[in-house]
Amino acid sequence: MRRPVHGGNLVWAASIAGCPIEDILDFSASINPLGPPESVLRGIQGAMANIQHYPDPSNSELKGALSRLHDLPPDWILPGNGSAELLTLVGRDLAGLTATVVVTPAFADYYRALRGYDAKVVDSPWQLFLEEPGGVATSRGISSELGVRSEILNTDICSRLGNGRNFVNSRECGLIVNNPHNPTGILFKREAIVSLLAKFRMVVVDEAFMDFLPPAQAESLVEMVSDYPNLVILRSLTKFYSVPGLRIGYAIAQPPILQRWQSWRDPWSVNVLATAAAVAALNDRAFQKQTWEWLPLARQQLQQGLQSIPGLQPLTGAANFLLVRTNYPATQLQQLLLKRDRILIRDCLSFPELGEAFFRVAVRTEAENQRLINGLKALIQEIY
Repeated sequence: MRRPVHGGNLVWAASIAGCPIEDILDFSASINPLGPPESVLRGIQGAMANIQHYPDPSNSELKGALSRLHDLPPDWILPGNGSAELLTLVGRDLAGLTATVVVTPAFADYYRALRGYDAKVVDSPWQLFLEEPGGVATSRGISSELGVRSEILNTDICSRLGNGRNFVNSRECGLIVNNPHNPTGILFKREAIVSLLAKFRMVVVDEAFMDFLPPAQAESLVEMVSDYPNLVILRSLTKFYSVPGLRIGYAIAQPPILQRWQSWRDPWSVNVLATAAAVAALNDRAFQKQTWEWLPLARQQLQQGLQSIPGLQPLTGAANFLLVRTNYPATQLQQLLLKRDRILIRDCLSFPELGEAFFRVAVRTEAENQRLINGLKALIQEIY
């Protein structure tokens, strides 16, 4: 069986571990361990009778709930069959531009969506770490415990387009960046991204993990959409509310973009159970508050535990996962941990800039985090 590109492939993990799928403790997919909330399960149960009917192709109920959440007109919102479907629409749109800049390391699905339409891609890497005395890996430009990056994303994003065979005008190009950044978890300041909006024809900001930050700490650009007709924001509901199997996400942009996308896609992208789950989730303020209170302490516990293991250096981040630099081959750690403890961590081979030197882990419950820490500590002591 082929190695998975994304996290959460429990069929592959169980084949390596030699155990049933349900025995795998999954740290590879960054899903909220507190969910799904009971409100979502009740919503799904209440919608079961509707599976004999076609879904509403206009998604009016879900658009209404999202409209109230973001204080935007419903036609500025387009629900989708997960962010993956919306990324495919992004790829088709961006393929019509001269090129698309991707801030790297980047989520592999961006390349899938862009190359599926033969879009020209220009990678724009930024420095993850500075080496301090003693070889301690730290993140450049980080301020606060949330891992906020204070300076501009990359001062030479546009200059990369003006050199050699990449010589093009950035105003004829697109830009894709995610915030909080995947896979580092770093949170970019809102103004850092806003400063780039005037330089590109279209800017796509993937905010798949922004829900994990309470409003006072979030750096979302949703409120900027009305001022920038070239801004597209992608959001996910599956990670925060623990329903990746239902596939539900949405895009926010000015209506001309979303009307164009709607004309390209199948009429029933969002099924009735996903719609019911999403509407119930968006109304569950108690679950939101519970998650915002749980995450900082759980993330700190996991980070400190990983820091205590020789050869592992976790990066401070703002999301519900941690990127960890390792002195040991990441894929070897992954397979040994699966076979020994039935714990799955995410390798970073889909991020070429990271490769074997990093792995990524989700933040889970205190007991599960401790099981991972104990497993890694024992494994490294025994093997290395």
